[in-house]
Amino acid sequence: MGFTQDRPVPVANTRSGPIRGGVEGDLAVFKGVPYAAPPVGPLRWRPAQPHPGWSGTLDATTYGPGSPQAVREGDPILGGHGFPPFDEDCLTLNVWTPGTDDARRPVLVWIHGGAFISGSGAMPNYSGETFARDGDLVVVNLNYRLGPLGLLSCASDDGAEHHNVWLTDQLAALRWVQDNIAAFGGDPDNVTVAGQSAGALSTAALAGHGGDGRLFRRAILQSVPLAMPLATPAESLARTAAYLEIVGAKDVDELRTVPWPRLVEATAELLTATMEWGRWTAPFMPVLDSGTAARQPVENLLDGPGADIDVLIGWTREESAFTFALGEMYASSTEDQVLGRARDSFGDGAAEAYAAYAAARPGARPVDVLVDLTTDELFRKPTLAFAEARAARGRPVWAYEFGFPTPAHDGRLGAPHCLDLPFVFDNFDAWSHAPFLTGMDTRIRDGLARTMHRAWISFIRTGDPNHPAMPRWDRYDRQSRTTMSFDTVTTTVSPPTPR
Repeated sequence: MGFTQDRPVPVANTRSGPIRGGVEGDLAVFKGVPYAAPPVGPLRWRPAQPHPGWSGTLDATTYGPGSPQAVREGDPILGGHGFPPFDEDCLTLNVWTPGTDDARRPVLVWIHGGAFISGSGAMPNYSGETFARDGDLVVVNLNYRLGPLGLLSCASDDGAEHHNVWLTDQLAALRWVQDNIAAFGGDPDNVTVAGQSAGALSTAALAGHGGDGRLFRRAILQSVPLAMPLATPAESLARTAAYLEIVGAKDVDELRTVPWPRLVEATAELLTATMEWGRWTAPFMPVLDSGTAARQPVENLLDGPGADIDVLIGWTREESAFTFALGEMYASSTEDQVLGRARDSFGDGAAEAYAAYAAARPGARPVDVLVDLTTDELFRKPTLAFAEARAARGRPVWAYEFGFPTPAHDGRLGAPHCLDLPFVFDNFDAWSHAPFLTGMDTRIRDGLARTMHRAWISFIRTGDPNHPAMPRWDRYDRQSRTTMSFDTVTTTVSPPTPR
């Protein structure tokens, strides 16, 4: 059933108890729904635990707090926006649905990015409204533990090590979807998990669980840093030791008593201490262990439990401009500095590689070479290698490159990391705070957004991104290497095989 403003408020019966949502336009919206027990006190740095439930009807009309994180206002690319309150009691999700009926609609679960240290399901740019309304979908997004609260590796009282509690949160949310989404008009057998950046890496990691595909059947990976390996347990425990020193705590038991604002503050100090010039740096990384993440995420979608999951995957043409294109540290880079960085990747062939990148972009400055080199290294080449490997196994995969350049900052950004998001969601009004959208031709912009948004909806609904208002998009195969180029003109291309 559909909803209008004069309809009764929607109520859904979950396994934890009934919840009361709100009506927004033609959608029923449920906000701040607990999907796991609050990870506070003795549950700090413990795997997500089942929620005990509640008596009566839970009010679900207000977003829950986001995971504690630093707030960066005035970002020259993403700008500032309204942040929710932060609290350790953050394991909630949000649902948008056209109706709490038995329609068994396809389900989209969106996992936000943010380098595992920032982001929230309450951010307006991640609202499920457009997908639910335009695609007749049930949309879920979620909060999960970030930064030190989600990614520190810790030993428990019994001596067992706990890694990747952030991933246990996400798994708990997916299991909540399996158990409850039918009450919101959704089909638990037709779930797509999608994410961007850290959210995309999360999606690939989640594919290693539920070996029969019962948790989800499709995956959308936007700007997934496949070349960024997970840390080993030893590396992660060493990072924990360094973090303890920064905080001034002698052990994890003492760290459990430290208020979360100090934990967040220490994260910035750890980031400063671990930065490497010319590299994307994260203070904390997911851990390769024998339990939560037994293999590198990409392997889950090749020969692992997620091999049968349909995959749509892509990158933005100048991903690394997000990190390197602005700011004096990199804008004033010299050729010698970038050559030094290139030697890490190309060894004795660094000068030749530098020349090739410079030739491919007329008038390229050293920072432009750095942007293209690191975009290739972290995103484009491993994504194409993944598509090649999926195709070789006969597994369905659709590949794309988002190349629509923004004129913001005198065009220095090109098509950077995150620029595809407002196009995929088709919700530019929710991105009014973002400077990197300034100056775009709205007619071309909006047309491209409709094309991408509808392609994502089609893939979520059917496993095929094609729709009548776009060129034919064939699966990637080893002969044609068909890749959809979303740009001023949307067309298919055949990128060179990655070397």
